[in-house]
Amino acid sequence: MTATSVSTVETVTREDLGTPNHAVAEALPEPLRSVCAEHPHVLDYVSGLPISEIGMPEFVPEPSRQLGDNKQPNYIYPIRSKNVFIHILSDDDDVRNRYIPIEPLTAGLNPLMQRIEIKLLELRKKLPHLDLAGDREAQLLDLLDMVTSVDDQPLPSFLDNTVGFLRKDGIAVSKIRVTSRELDALRYLFVRDKLGVGVLDPLMLDPYIEDISCSGMGNIFVEHKIFKSLKSTIKFSAYEELDEFVLWLSERVKKPVNYKRPIADATLPDGSRINIVYGKEVSRRGSNFSIRKFSETPLSIFELLEFGTLNYDMLAYLSLVIGSGMNVFVSGETASGKTTLLNAVTTFIPPLSKVLTLEDTPELQVPHKNWIREVAQTTRTDDTSGAVSMFDLLKAALRQRPNEILVGEIRGAEGNIAFQAMQTGHSVMATFHAASVEKLVQRITGDPILVPKNYVDNLNVVILTSQVKLPGGRTGRRVTGIAEIVNYDPALDSFSFVESFKWDQEKDVFEFTGYMISYVLEYKVAPRLGIQANNKRAIYTELERRANILARLHREKKVTGFYEVLEVLSKAQREGLF
Repeated sequence: MTATSVSTVETVTREDLGTPNHAVAEALPEPLRSVCAEHPHVLDYVSGLPISEIGMPEFVPEPSRQLGDNKQPNYIYPIRSKNVFIHILSDDDDVRNRYIPIEPLTAGLNPLMQRIEIKLLELRKKLPHLDLAGDREAQLLDLLDMVTSVDDQPLPSFLDNTVGFLRKDGIAVSKIRVTSRELDALRYLFVRDKLGVGVLDPLMLDPYIEDISCSGMGNIFVEHKIFKSLKSTIKFSAYEELDEFVLWLSERVKKPVNYKRPIADATLPDGSRINIVYGKEVSRRGSNFSIRKFSETPLSIFELLEFGTLNYDMLAYLSLVIGSGMNVFVSGETASGKTTLLNAVTTFIPPLSKVLTLEDTPELQVPHKNWIREVAQTTRTDDTSGAVSMFDLLKAALRQRPNEILVGEIRGAEGNIAFQAMQTGHSVMATFHAASVEKLVQRITGDPILVPKNYVDNLNVVILTSQVKLPGGRTGRRVTGIAEIVNYDPALDSFSFVESFKWDQEKDVFEFTGYMISYVLEYKVAPRLGIQANNKRAIYTELERRANILARLHREKKVTGFYEVLEVLSKAQREGLF
């Protein structure tokens, strides 16, 4: 594993690790000065920057979305859990700005790392075994502490940097002398390379990163929630080092690749989704990989509203539709926010429901207690009899009596079973890859899904999402429309649908185009709420009432969290308010 991380800082030798630049520190503005005082590796980094050319970086404890409007960013922000910082820096020579991880100093430590690893190997029979079910990071750091001794006094060059040590159990160990800064860097490196994903670890730890992409030799690219597409300073300079890293990465995720099986899809320990392609024979620019980051806590409906993805009326509409058991697809192009939106609106599923999710790679998250999560097993071996497809899972799901079935993404024959489930009264929600209702219907009724056309109107609502250009020039994700499928006319071989909501790109606002003409609200949802057919306006009054409740919860009660939203809505439902 030999990927390199290149930044604007000159290489720091091992001798430099104890000599921070105090003169530079005194000249720094607050709060960057305080950060550098507490974290010497940040001071070393800032000391090596061409400040006269790029200006002084601004330290921001938590980047806000407004920072993304700056065309010349120069910000440093922390990843608090691992003593790592990130520098977002403009690049006048590239369409992408730079993403620079600032890690505890690692340059020049390879020989020391090798000595320590050799020492641990020599003592492997005497040292305690790792408890894989326990805290592996703490155990690994304990082993490192057993074979190192901190001494910040410089040694004469003719002396070996080892000291004798007698453990409590009587075992003598010659410990390796290190400075306190070296030990901090070693502790970081050991966890990063032994338990993490090596040089990619800062990117995986950064909560603002959505996607990580290696397209072959050269720099790794990232998609940032605030600063969008960036070029990281982590790069591969030779095919051999890229292949070596990809092989190591595939072993780490327990989906090893080789020339016979060069492609692997897997899930990282934190739930992130990774695709690996190995070798120049398949990928002409060299091995490549893509990681779609997993967020431990999904975005809530109110967080999406704050981003401008949708508005209160649309949330009220979806609460009525989903709460009444309608069948809903979230459809859009790649990276349009389909899964993010589907996760968020699961809070509208009645709280007492039994929810079943079916996925080939686990990405869906549901806040309900009675949640069954099933994942397809598609690993190919010489004996494929044990493989479990999405089709198999969905067939089995119909026998588990769920109130709601969520399908991660419908791509193939499982789509037919999903529509059969709708036909038999099960509520189904799913994501789908299509940019419009027309294209969605074409794909559903075509090969390989092959849903009979007279089944399609079992799908009640299609939410269309897209990554769009906003009036100010920035990009963002929007629900570009919500459509209701009404029926299929076999004589004309055509489908009719009603557009309930539409996004106005010029003004960046949402229009309730289905007001007073919504087929689903009037003929599907209203009867389930006990609203008489001759009282058409009542369902729209209910929608307005819910929109007002949601607005008060968000603006006045400051409810925002994913799990908090379900808790509050559950209480409101018990009290008959929602």
